[in-house]
Amino acid sequence: MPSVMGLLEERERAARQRVEVLQAELREAEAAWERFMIARETVGQVLAEPRDSERMPMTVPDQRPWPVAGAVPGSVVPVRTAGLDTAALAPDYRRMMAVLAERGGEAMDCRQLAVALGLEQVPAKVEGVRSKAKRLAQRGWLIEAVPGRFSVADGPAGGS
Repeated sequence: MPSVMGLLEERERAARQRVEVLQAELREAEAAWERFMIARETVGQVLAEPRDSERMPMTVPDQRPWPVAGAVPGSVVPVRTAGLDTAALAPDYRRMMAVLAERGGEAMDCRQLAVALGLEQVPAKVEGVRSKAKRLAQRGWLIEAVPGRFSVADGPAGGS
């Protein structure tokens, strides 16, 4: 006949194995629960933010285009239209426009513009300014009457 102590040790071993299995299941369940909590919090934050359509109303024909709440670095340079001001531009572009506007219509080349913006007069910086100036000229903000020399355009391209 088995001893009482042997039976107790056997049941203790079985209980310990069951506890280990349950602890592993509990860890898995807690990890899943934590992922769901994070997902719920993230969705709540996203839904609480105003959507772009709520911040910027749709364009109505014969009216001013979408108001821009404030362009940020990396924003797309919009095509200049009637009623659109430099607030629609990213900060670097606004600074370029301000420097050129201070010159009273006098055209500047990209080296002069880079220095006026406080940048080093090295090829990489000058080429960055040139690329931004070309982009502004393509979108109607600047005029490049003489190749490489830029000035502020009087109004949107297309005659407004």
